[in-house]
Amino acid sequence: MGFWKSFFGGEPENPEEEKKNAEAKNFDVFKYDGVKAMRMGQFDYAERCFREAMKIKDDLEVNDYLSQTLMRLGRLDEALAEMKIMINAQPSNAALLLQAAHVAYMLEDYDEMKKLCEQALSQNSELAMANYMLAQAVLGQGDMISGIAYLTKAISQNEQLSDARLLRAKTLLKMSDVKGASEDVVWLLEHTEADEDVLLMAARVAHLSGKDDTALDIYNKVIDLNPFQMDAYRERGQIRYEQGDKKGAEEDMQKLLEMNPNELADVSGDYSAEGVEQAMKRVYSAINPFGL
Repeated sequence: MGFWKSFFGGEPENPEEEKKNAEAKNFDVFKYDGVKAMRMGQFDYAERCFREAMKIKDDLEVNDYLSQTLMRLGRLDEALAEMKIMINAQPSNAALLLQAAHVAYMLEDYDEMKKLCEQALSQNSELAMANYMLAQAVLGQGDMISGIAYLTKAISQNEQLSDARLLRAKTLLKMSDVKGASEDVVWLLEHTEADEDVLLMAARVAHLSGKDDTALDIYNKVIDLNPFQMDAYRERGQIRYEQGDKKGAEEDMQKLLEMNPNELADVSGDYSAEGVEQAMKRVYSAINPFGL
């Protein structure tokens, strides 16, 4: 065969070139089978395909697909490792850095998250999302002062960043700054759709401002939005308890026991009427409105 190809002017057979062509074909098969499997939700098979493809050659797109697959499989530490390979190849890719920072946040690896956000900001100091995520990182490390500073910077760069305002309100409330938290809550109520997290913050601020009737009304709205919002029942029950509304407080405590008996069993000891009353007294008395 090789003789006739050579005789008629064809290229002579090249085993090395044929090997390369076969590898390239196999790489494409593994890569695109993996993509197809990933889109169909067959993540175990997708992982095998991507890893076989990477045995043939390095490819950042495959690293990206593999990281997405590993996240779907709940193996966040491995997903982050794949992202770091991509970051080493593209150190100025701010979007990739923030994507990796989000995974580090889910892993509660705040040191790594902080490094990734700082690297993104070194590329572009005006990235509001990077400052917001940096705030999440330092707050995870317990540094509330720096957290407030980064959140304020993020808001100044993008005043519509409602997540940053909500986190700043929560942090200010932890620092006992009810007035500061209230300012962010007012903005959120004016500029966002009905949101249970925003309403919960509004109810807490109202309670700490001595406006318990307003707080109760807001907790009612939260429960209308989400009948399974445990914090709303717990905190509404606390206000009812403080107001002497024993029946209402017991109703909220009973609802909590129904939704999460294991959590409150250690407090109440049993689910009898006496157990509910003991749970009510202990839980409501122990709630720290600033320790949210």
